[in-house]
Amino acid sequence: MRRNIMVGLAPLALGMAALSGAAGAQSLPLTMKQAVDLALEPEGSVRLQMAIEAIEQARSRSGQARAALLPQVDAAVTRDNRTVNLRAFGVNFDIPGTPFQTPGLVGPFPVFDARASGSQSVFNFSSIRRYQASRGGVRTAREESDATRDQVAAQVAKAYLAALRAQARIEASQANVRLAEELLNLAKNQRDAGTGTGMDVTRAMVQLANERQVLLVAENERTRAHLELKRAMDMRLDTPLELTERLEYHAVDPMEPEAAIRQALEARPDWKAQRQREQTAGLNYSASKWERLPSVAAFGNYGAIGSGIDNSFPTRTYGLRLQVPVFDGGRLDAQRAEAASLRRQESIRTADLKLRIELETRLALDALRSAREQAEVAAEGLELAEEELGRAERRFSAGVAPGIEITDAQNRLARARENRIAALFNYESARLDLGQALGNIRQTIQQAARQ
Repeated sequence: MRRNIMVGLAPLALGMAALSGAAGAQSLPLTMKQAVDLALEPEGSVRLQMAIEAIEQARSRSGQARAALLPQVDAAVTRDNRTVNLRAFGVNFDIPGTPFQTPGLVGPFPVFDARASGSQSVFNFSSIRRYQASRGGVRTAREESDATRDQVAAQVAKAYLAALRAQARIEASQANVRLAEELLNLAKNQRDAGTGTGMDVTRAMVQLANERQVLLVAENERTRAHLELKRAMDMRLDTPLELTERLEYHAVDPMEPEAAIRQALEARPDWKAQRQREQTAGLNYSASKWERLPSVAAFGNYGAIGSGIDNSFPTRTYGLRLQVPVFDGGRLDAQRAEAASLRRQESIRTADLKLRIELETRLALDALRSAREQAEVAAEGLELAEEELGRAERRFSAGVAPGIEITDAQNRLARARENRIAALFNYESARLDLGQALGNIRQTIQQAARQ
């Protein structure tokens, strides 16, 4: 229940933290799901904003294609003053032997014309196909937007996971420093009691210095990971964050490769977008092919014309126009060849994407299986390293073992802790990769939040 409340309050908390900046602002508590939700807000990721604009552009192009099928109406009012050379138009009725002669220049005289004209496509199969293709472009843009949302979710989730790894390394380094301090005190006590040597103390001091150095590196890594997470979320870089989750093991039920591939082909938005692009290319090819068909359009105009407004008379024109392409210099053939090539190109891309989806799915399944085994081995190795250190510490305290034995056990414990962190990170990364390969990365993140 508390997590659900935090999801609802996260945008408000983010806004408050962003306004406060680094000037003593309280850290923003953040889970992986909240980080992804904030990045997927309309004002979140820049990539998502660009995808939304691409949908609007596709809708606008569809509206332009639809306009060719709708009535076109224009209205105009003109008032001009003319002079006309009748002889230039072949008007010459001079009668020899008579005083009648056609004037060469007529005017000036005024002309007033107020007229509305319109046209309507009755049959144009090419325009219909182009409109259908434009609607397919809108569906493609929507699927690409969903694919972008999945990519943003995966990017933010992996950045959050990297920040969790950095935090886990700091905790492990702090534990190693505390252990090194305890063993240094033990070495000093053993030296004072006469059962230890100065070399044991020096060795423990060197080990403590090394662990402090590792801690400094881990702290710098955490700062970098937090900055990259905030950049992935497109939020202010001076906003302090508090990651409320830990690097943990979330079990995933194994899947058969064939079933996983079928699920990926049903769910992945990039596959749907590519299939839609191929279909749109086919419609564009059909449109270019049917441009050879005759087209029929209706036209007409109605208005008043005269020398002025007060002596204008109504006139009108209407009719049907049948247009048959006869010869266009090869333009239509070239357009059809280009459209056919684009259709074949999209078919090639579809086949290639299908193979790539199968490859990504199989690799993700194999990586998840291997990461699961690594996590189990790392957990066992950490348990054994802790047991070894305990035995070495008891032997050293009893004076029956040299200090080098406890130092070696201490190093192996630090390495086992790092192996455990790396194994958990690899497993969770593989789980996210599988979710992205199957097209359900956002569902994967939600399931992890409920575990």
